[in-house]
Order: sequence, then structure tokens, then C-alpha cells
Amino acid sequence: MDKDIAIEVKNVVKTYKLYDHPKDRIKEALGFGRKKKRYKEHDALKGVDMTIYKGETVGIIGTNGSGKSTILKIVTGVLNPTSGDVSVNGRISALLELGAGFNMEYNGIENVYLNGTMMGFSKKEIDAKLPGILEFADIGDYVNQPVKTYSSGMFVRLAFAVAINIDPEILIVDEALSVGDVFFQAKCYHKFEEFKEMGKTIVFVSHDLSSISKYCDRVVLLNQGVKLGEGTPKAMIDAYKQVLVGQYPLPEVKVGFDDDDEDSKASDGENTEKASDSKDKTANGDNSNVLNPDLLEYGTKAAVISEYYLVDEKGIKTSAIIKGSECTMHMIVDILEDIKSPIFAFSIKNIKGVEITGTNTMFEKVFFDSVKKGDKKHISFTQKMDLQGGEYLISLGVTGYENEEFKVYHRLYDVMNITVISDKNSVGYYDMNSKVVVEDA
Repeated sequence: MDKDIAIEVKNVVKTYKLYDHPKDRIKEALGFGRKKKRYKEHDALKGVDMTIYKGETVGIIGTNGSGKSTILKIVTGVLNPTSGDVSVNGRISALLELGAGFNMEYNGIENVYLNGTMMGFSKKEIDAKLPGILEFADIGDYVNQPVKTYSSGMFVRLAFAVAINIDPEILIVDEALSVGDVFFQAKCYHKFEEFKEMGKTIVFVSHDLSSISKYCDRVVLLNQGVKLGEGTPKAMIDAYKQVLVGQYPLPEVKVGFDDDDEDSKASDGENTEKASDSKDKTANGDNSNVLNPDLLEYGTKAAVISEYYLVDEKGIKTSAIIKGSECTMHMIVDILEDIKSPIFAFSIKNIKGVEITGTNTMFEKVFFDSVKKGDKKHISFTQKMDLQGGEYLISLGVTGYENEEFKVYHRLYDVMNITVISDKNSVGYYDMNSKVVVEDA
């Protein structure tokens, strides 16, 4: 195994036996009716390959039942694969399930020693780590009470405090942080940053796509036990959103560590057109807006965004907006089929793919009418630009609901860029425009 590889997963399959009745499991265990198959097989993982290098923070995303937790349990040794190989190079600390590895009858301190012993630490070593664990957990006198009396928040505080204070080389976290309060979550993510700076390896499963985008160097996308792709957070999050609405094909991405825009190219297919075609049909020969040649486009095409452009407060088409001024995003939509109450949307991301802000006609409560085939709609979103100076990406969409099922008619992700020009930036993504007064008390 390469010394720079922390975790290597090769062609891993995990198959479960599903029984219709508990008695069938008992009969098979006792050897009754060997000729009769009493179960159905379900493949939770179907030949998954994954390589994680030392010092990386890798996210794993996918819908429920995609195999995310299963692969983490196999990596940590909680489960054995049905077939395939897993190699781990380094000491693992895992936070897989709430209270996993805790004895419910023991108090908090006793469980710290129990977990530390299971990890191979001596009592003297755990004694040295205990103050840091208790300080991070911050659950007060409850640490002397049986953990069966803990709230879910106390559970995760203590479990995470133990996991990160035993000096792991590899930290594996599965959704556990969503249980803690906002202050504890902030403390945990700060610890992630410290771990990254120390060269630790982190494997992170979460449905919080903003956290995935912010903290991960690379993301693996799973769906129904199959690895659909891996690449930059931005590319894989966009692909994941396609999976959620059943829109294929997915982007073809390279396995890599840079943030190259090539990672967000869409592959050719029935529901995806070449980005250059979109550029031709939407730019109208106007070069004042900077359009993305590698945009991600998909949808049923019951409605199509045929034109889009940004204008400043003087009505001039541009991609550069002065902070504090007003701007308007325009989009023209051709209706190709009858649609009941379409929703027109506009959002802004930073260059790492984190959605900063956005809105749609449903949120703004401005349009609930049905549209007919052949209609053409002009939608405009006007707002004061209070984002910090920098580069951003604009996405547009037309969606709706059919019999309570969410439908994507047309989406254009990262269709064009917007440059916010500012001579005064504050902290974070946008300016609160605070009025500050300093006077003698």
C-alpha cells in the first residue's frame, strides 16, 4: 500500500439477506429446509472503489440508502465486506452512530476510559487526555451520570470529544454533528480546520451540502450502492442535485484534487445539450455578460430558458456590479408544454459552489398562474447588491410540482459570472450596512 494512501477500497460489495419473517431467519440458522431460499439479497454496495490520501478531507454524499454509512462501517471494521478489499494506513477514530461504543450503564468518565482502552491507550495516556475531552464536551456534572440519562446533544458532545482528542490520524464522521446545537457545531468545524492544518485525514458524510463544499477537498457521490463519480465538491454537489430529481446523465468528472472547471462539464445525453449551444442561443451576440462555456444544464425541457442577462441600475448589460447599487437579473422562458404554476428561480454561489443567496417566484409570492404551450415569459429579479466584493456564479431554473412531485423543467447551473466591485468589505458573505457611532460614554 502506498505510504501516502490513508484508505483504499477496492471493488467492495456488501450484500444483506432480507427475510420476510423473523422465523425464516431462525429456520435458516438452525439448518431447516436448506433447499429452500428463505431470503432476498440486497446489495448495499456494488463494487465500490475509493482511494483517500493522507491529509485529505473527503466527503461522501448521496441519497438515503445509497451506501454511505455502510462503506464507513466497513472501513472502520464494524462490518465485513461480502467481497472486495479494504486497506487502512493509520489510526482511525470514528463517530458513526450516536453513542456507538458507549456502555449505557457507565457514566461519562467511565465511557471515556472504556473507549480509550478499546483504542489501545493506557490508563496513564487517557488520564493525560481526559481534561481536554471534558473541556471540549462541556456537559458539566452530567459527566458523572450514567449516559443512559443523557440527551442526544450530550451524547454527541461526549462522543465527538472522545473521537477527536485521542490523536487519530484518520477521523471518520457520519452525520453525527447535526445533533449538536449551533455553538457545538461551530466548535466541531473549527476542530476540522485544525485537523486539516495538522495534515490529518478526514472522511465526512453529511447531507449539509454547504459544509461539504466548504470543508472537503474532494467528494465521492454514491447512489443505490454504486459510485457515480468523484471530483471537486462543486461538481459532485451539482451532480447530486441531478440525482435528487432523477435527471441524467451525470457530469463526467476527473478524479483529481484541483478545482478545474473541467470537472463541471456535462456529458452528452438526451436531456443535456452542449454548453456552447446554450451560449449561442442565450447570449444574443452580446459580450457584456461573461457566460460559462462549461455550464451544467438539465431538465425535462417542458420549459426552456432561452435568454438571460444581467443589467446594472442604468439598465446596461454587464457582469460587473458596484456594491451597494441596484441590479436586475433577466431571463426569458419559452413554454413548450402546458405547466401548472411553474416556479422561476435565481441564485448566486461563490466560486467554491456554496449557495450564498437566491429566491424564486414561489418564495416571493408573485406568480401562481398556469402557463400554456407556446407562451413566453420574461422574469426579472431586482435587488440591491450587498455581497462582498469578489467573483460569484449565477444559476437559473424553472421548476414546479406535478401531483405533489417536484419536477425540474430546466436548470442552468453557473450560467454566468458576476463581479462585485467594492471599496469596502466587511466580514462574511454580505454587508450588513451597519451604522456605526463612536462617542464618549
